[in-house]
Amino acid sequence: METIALAEVAAVLADPSRAAMCLALLDGRAWTVGELARSAGIAPSTASEHVTRLKEAGFVAGVKQGRHRYVRIADPRVAELIEHLAQHAEHRAATGLRDSLRVRRLAFARTCYDHLAGAVGVALREGMVRTGLVDASGGLTLTGRGREVLTSLGVEVPEGGRRPLLRGCLDWTERRDHLGGALPAALFARGVAAGWFDRRADRAVRLLPAAEEPLARLGVELPDLGSGAA
Repeated sequence: METIALAEVAAVLADPSRAAMCLALLDGRAWTVGELARSAGIAPSTASEHVTRLKEAGFVAGVKQGRHRYVRIADPRVAELIEHLAQHAEHRAATGLRDSLRVRRLAFARTCYDHLAGAVGVALREGMVRTGLVDASGGLTLTGRGREVLTSLGVEVPEGGRRPLLRGCLDWTERRDHLGGALPAALFARGVAAGWFDRRADRAVRLLPAAEEPLARLGVELPDLGSGAA
């Protein structure tokens, strides 16, 4: 039964168009079917059929807001599955300057569904542990000081919910953990809204000048990381 289930999951992502749509959805946002069609280079009617298949497989869920309908990844665990499968594709050697720059940008800072990954994401975890904002002695726990600093930065610390507040998430470019969970998602959302981070279409994240001070308060010194690829 496990073999059959695995084959069924693999078949969902075997179609290049569905795979492209899933990679687009890894940025954590909700997309319209038309936007997914353009990202995959296919007709909207074909994209709609693919969305139906992805919904049936539990990969995506529909979201309705007013008169508009959107699609998003159904669950963080689905995003992790897609992220890990994408690792193997990214491990292939870059074939030109454009590919090389893209790989460098993704390695420096990118989204892992809805939180920061790459060198910056790993540095954030290490910085928050080093400065006592997160306690890693018995799992990952937000400390009182960490809560104070985040609140002062305008980050709303999630309360309750089924999703863990903090957890380790293995970073495939750094081979070390970055922070996953509801809190890093809230931190990244605040950073985008506050003009600290700029999302790129390929999931790379550009750190804006306004990010330097808040990240320093979280234990991350940007000059030590370099600027990444422009």
